[in-house]
Order: sequence, then C-alpha cells, then structure tokens
Amino acid sequence: MPIFEFVCTECEEIFEDLVLSISKIDEVVCPTCGGSKVKKKMSTFASKPAAGAGSFSLGSSSTPSCGSGSV
Repeated sequence: MPIFEFVCTECEEIFEDLVLSISKIDEVVCPTCGGSKVKKKMSTFASKPAAGAGSFSLGSSSTPSCGSGSV
C-alpha cells in the first residue's frame, strides 16, 4: 500500500494519499478544495542502510576528490 504524492491542478495544493490499489489513483480528490483533477508527482523514497553498514560522508579528507589536481 504505497503513499503517493499528488498536486491538485485546481488549487495547486500538494498532498500525500495512501492508495490501496493502482486502479484507485483516479479516485483521489484534493483534501483542500475537493477537486478531482489531481496529478501524481514523482517523489523520492527513503531507505534504511543494512545492519553493520558503515557511515558515508561527503568531503572526507582521507579519500581523494575530483578536481584535486592529482592524477
């Protein structure tokens, strides 16, 4: 049961909705204005790293970076 992000084309409200079936997406209505003209937005997803996975940090001085001038 995925949660989708939508935007209402009538009032431009951005909202999320739990959709029980892909075939029910066309039944989603805007919670603000009640409009039925909504578009599904592309959204990102969150994930949890695997157990025991090390942390990752950008800009670490222990590893060379692009554009550092060394070949």
